[in-house]
Amino acid sequence: MAIDPEFEQNREIVDEHEGHDVWGPVEEPDELGIHGTHVAVDFDLCIADGACLEDCPVDVFEWVDSPDHPESEIKADPAEEAQCIDCMLCVDVCPVDAIDVDAGRAGRT
Repeated sequence: MAIDPEFEQNREIVDEHEGHDVWGPVEEPDELGIHGTHVAVDFDLCIADGACLEDCPVDVFEWVDSPDHPESEIKADPAEEAQCIDCMLCVDVCPVDAIDVDAGRAGRT
C-alpha cells in the first residue's frame, strides 16, 4: 500500500506540525496521518529506513519521534518542504512508497 496521491481530496487538515499541515485521521499513537502538502509523508507507512534523509540534496527531512507507533518510533518529517526542488529522489528511494511529491501542491502548505 502506498501513500494516497489524492489525499487532498480524501482527507482533511486536522493539525499543523513544525509549519506544515497534518492530514487526518490522527489517533496517536497508532494513526499519525500524512505530514506535509508539497512533500507529503504518510507517517502510518513510514518505516524510518532513512533513505529519504540520506538522498535529499536540500535536506527537506528531519527525524521526529513517534513513540509506540507500530511501524517505527521515529518518522521522516518534511520539516523543510519549502526547500524541495522536485527531484523526486525521496519518492524513488522510499521502500514503502510513503512519500509523494507534487509541484502542483507547492505553496499550499
